Amino acid sequence: MRAFFFSALICLLPVMRGHAQAAAPVDVTDAAVASVKVLGEQVVLGKQQIAIDRMYPEWKERAAKEAGGMDKLEAQLAAVPRMMAQQGVQLISFKPKGVPSSYEVQMGKEVVEENGKKVEKLIHKKWLVLIPTVTEFRIAKPAEKGGVPKFVVIQSTGFQAAVSDKGKNDWTFIDGASLTVADLRRLFGTLPENMQLPPISRKQVDGK
Repeated sequence: MRAFFFSALICLLPVMRGHAQAAAPVDVTDAAVASVKVLGEQVVLGKQQIAIDRMYPEWKERAAKEAGGMDKLEAQLAAVPRMMAQQGVQLISFKPKGVPSSYEVQMGKEVVEENGKKVEKLIHKKWLVLIPTVTEFRIAKPAEKGGVPKFVVIQSTGFQAAVSDKGKNDWTFIDGASLTVADLRRLFGTLPENMQLPPISRKQVDGK
């Protein structure tokens, strides 16, 4: 019976892809944006472990496999702040900025009552919210002999993909820096092929 269910689900995926585009209610997107704001505040304070702890589990497992194991992945991520400091790079801000977009994802079964009978229905069980972000880094420039060190600020626009079970407001994240539509569709098969990701760019702004 289980094999039949999953076979049927695979057959239905092309049909169901059109149903992955329902927008989340405002309170859901607001909660996702608020969670990214908290994430950014904690990381700026030097608490990078939260970024590791709150990574979307399936994405984290994939990254761990590529890194050669979870221990190696966590060691690599934990080393990033030290490497930044050695190179004179300081994270000074990381916050959500822009209009989020949302999708219903991850099909699953739910038992509901219709006409006095309990029936199984396929529903989307999670929310995926793409949240544009702006991150600023201060970079120290080598000082000329006898001079005062100068700094430049690099402003990077990107996004976080926030995921939560419906009704739970328990968000985990995928950083958008190297994320592609194909990556997301491998994780969430009902997403549309023509979905648009928030833009990613980088520019130098006035020193701070």
